[in-house]
Amino acid sequence: MMPETVDALTLLAPMLRVRPELLDFCRFGGDWRSVHEPEDAGWAAFHIVTKGSCSIERTGQPTVSLHAGDVLLLPHGDEHVVYGGTGKQDFHAATVTYRDYIRVRQSEGAVVHTELICGRLHLESTSENLQLKMLPRVIVLQLNGLPNCRQLVSMIRAEIDGDRAGAAVITRDLASGLFVMLLRQYLETAPPPEGLLALLGQRETGRAAAAMLGDPGRAWALDELAAIAAVSRATLVRAFKRISGMPPQAFLTEVRLGIARDRITQTSEGLGQIAADVGYQSEAALSRALLRRFAIRPGAMRQKAQ
Repeated sequence: MMPETVDALTLLAPMLRVRPELLDFCRFGGDWRSVHEPEDAGWAAFHIVTKGSCSIERTGQPTVSLHAGDVLLLPHGDEHVVYGGTGKQDFHAATVTYRDYIRVRQSEGAVVHTELICGRLHLESTSENLQLKMLPRVIVLQLNGLPNCRQLVSMIRAEIDGDRAGAAVITRDLASGLFVMLLRQYLETAPPPEGLLALLGQRETGRAAAAMLGDPGRAWALDELAAIAAVSRATLVRAFKRISGMPPQAFLTEVRLGIARDRITQTSEGLGQIAADVGYQSEAALSRALLRRFAIRPGAMRQKAQ
């Protein structure tokens, strides 16, 4: 087993890149209800409660109550309903106004008791499959005791209110920092039972997973990985499948392609250098692998990111 959880988090840190989109600033009062459709694959929904309280309903799941200072994250983008008030069916309609980067929704004819910043975020860098598997269906985080996070939320709120030039870029970057900090806090205090962090934390898989993450370009053989883990080949394969749903070599492919995609979209490095660094013999081989995995070629991937 890795000696400290923080060691796993250090390896995981480059994979916690998130791309948030702030969609709604909601100011609700009286009895209100807001329906949210499922998000696209790879996107997580979130709500930041900056004032008052509300409840979240998901089909077949317990109701979640939120209060000012709470952040709700739905890592799998589940369909859900946010509501507040007494629970009557006579809900207040909401007026909708648009700014260049966010929609403002406010209850008509009611004193505002609850404010929410709502949006979604994309888990970038490595494979979304690995990241989503390591997170549960719902996460509720409290900003109390996290002064840096509270300050970021206050800054986001002030930028939304001010609606000045550059607010879209500023709020996006602040939200990105906020969610990386919150995910780090969550993983430090409540490490999930499966997924990437679990691979790094388990005795049978931790050393092998860390070795592949530390040197993804190396031609790792199963025998070599089993020796590093001090288990048999069969035990290593069974443990990887149990925790991550894939054998070690498939995990290595996911890591390689995730790192390659990150460098293609976030840097101007040449594809040949990236291919060599992540263990592919040529640009063409990496391009084919990326097309199979993400249904897009590297050039289009970079252009889309830009």
